[in-house]
Amino acid sequence: MGVAEFEEDESFSRKLQNWLHSTPSAVPMFVLLAAILVFGLILGSKFFSPFALTLILQQVMIVGITASAQTLVILTAGIDLSVGAIMVFSSVIMGQFTFRYGIPVEISIAIGLGAGALMGFINGVLVAYVKLPPFIVTLGTWQIFLAANFLYSSNETIRAQEIEEQAPALQLFGESFRIGGAVFTYGAIAMILIVVLLAYVLSNTAWGRHVYAVGDDQEAAELSGVKVKTTLIQVYTLSGLICAFAGWALIGRIGSVSPTSGQNANIEAITAVVIGGVSLFGGRGSILGALAGGLIVGVFSLGLRMVGTDPQWTYLLIGALIIFAVTVDQWIRKGTA
Repeated sequence: MGVAEFEEDESFSRKLQNWLHSTPSAVPMFVLLAAILVFGLILGSKFFSPFALTLILQQVMIVGITASAQTLVILTAGIDLSVGAIMVFSSVIMGQFTFRYGIPVEISIAIGLGAGALMGFINGVLVAYVKLPPFIVTLGTWQIFLAANFLYSSNETIRAQEIEEQAPALQLFGESFRIGGAVFTYGAIAMILIVVLLAYVLSNTAWGRHVYAVGDDQEAAELSGVKVKTTLIQVYTLSGLICAFAGWALIGRIGSVSPTSGQNANIEAITAVVIGGVSLFGGRGSILGALAGGLIVGVFSLGLRMVGTDPQWTYLLIGALIIFAVTVDQWIRKGTA
């Protein structure tokens, strides 16, 4: 009887591991819903209001966009420590080209987006062709891009009032509109659209399957006909472009062009990705999970602030969630190996 029960438990455990492996966003989605429910029960309508819930979207829009870029890289078994530097440097380029050189704002934005893609391309070439470890490559380019950002901008901030008067397009993603009691910014809507688009591409296109294949086993992917080097360069270039887009959204979020903003973006993006159930070993995870990870951080931050607790509790809980997420990932990998 005991043996039969053990086999039944083991079978259930294996089924659960296989299900979680094929549905990596399940755990973060459950944690997100549980967190919303708990804070809703504690705070009532104060938290469970359209305004509060959409405020979370506004607060996490930058993290959500950079986490999308980070997810693409981590799915290939890499990591990009330079996402924050690319984001800020691209925003500075948009502002400087507009105000220093008098270039039309639309062209300046396009140049900033192109610069972000170029920075990502450099990362991709160093990883794919020079064969350097992604951690080392992006640790180096993070410092290089950050230094270039400060040197190019002379550490000067372009004020919100100047942008509003002369180049309001730079602040586009900070503009908002109301639907009932809910307040949406265009940046939050853009974040959702980026996530949905990438989720579709990764799930329903050959390129998406190649990204997962590269992260799962590069040698096997190459033997299967996947152009591994090309895929890696495309992933890092697209990541850089998305980070540059986040830089444009950042200007709307804070109102100004500041070379010192977004300093923790790389850590926040990695945090969202890990909590979102994306495996740091590559080949498993989803963009939707990464968005859920970012929203979990936003829910905890807003909920604990509204409860009136010490902000340090947020860091404690987020740290515990990171360890929990990695533990679950290891358990899933062992069960499906």
